[in-house]
Amino acid sequence: MPVLKVEKLTKSFGGLMAVHNVDLDIYKGELVGLIGPNGAGKTTVFNLLTGFYMPTKGKITLWKDGKQKDLQGLKPHTICNEGLARTFQNIRLFKDLTVLDNVRIAMHRNVRYGLLSAFFHLPSYKREETKLLKKSMELLKIMKLDHKYNEYAKNLPYGEQRHLEIARALATNPTVLLLDEPAAGMNPAETVMLSELIGWIRRKFDLTILLIEHDMSLVMKICERIYVLDYGMVIANGAPDEVKSNKRVIEAYLGEDVGDA
Repeated sequence: MPVLKVEKLTKSFGGLMAVHNVDLDIYKGELVGLIGPNGAGKTTVFNLLTGFYMPTKGKITLWKDGKQKDLQGLKPHTICNEGLARTFQNIRLFKDLTVLDNVRIAMHRNVRYGLLSAFFHLPSYKREETKLLKKSMELLKIMKLDHKYNEYAKNLPYGEQRHLEIARALATNPTVLLLDEPAAGMNPAETVMLSELIGWIRRKFDLTILLIEHDMSLVMKICERIYVLDYGMVIANGAPDEVKSNKRVIEAYLGEDVGDA
């Protein structure tokens, strides 16, 4: 079974059909791309998968530890707790908190102490907080941000804010990680480093990754399979070489007359 299965996912805003009958099958350990022209519905799909939008119809199923969980209709924090985490196209860090606190907050869903223990700073609270601090710093080290742990998130350069957002998503201990344009705003050298980082964290954390990205060189380099959206519908699905030579994909990006010319 796919670790993430999407069936006939549809979202309409009044008379506008933003996403229509989208089917996705994402298997464990895969790194899959979701591409398409501007306005094709990519981020809307992410918002539906993660509970920020309620589907008009359709089914979203996550398989974890041999158990099936239907995600449609659940709140974002519940979906995150089930193992589906994301980053955002427009960075949404806690900008007035430190780099370390951004990661620690994400980890707190896994703590094993209660309100009473936290209020009186009992031994269980201290043990858990020590563990959280250690794990948070390990994640920051992976992202090469450990030396900036005490800086405010808003003071980081743009590329480092992107890395911090990935670290925060990883801190929730996800099964499936959704990355929404992680290379946006990065220069070519930073993009190369990011592609290596994404591949490394997939292996390190045994992750399944679904990626939205406009940088086609990045997508073609690191994704095993690619889904292509146009006007809210899937028009192609396959290996990178298949997708980039698909006539419907070429027409969606370049227009119908380009091939004839």
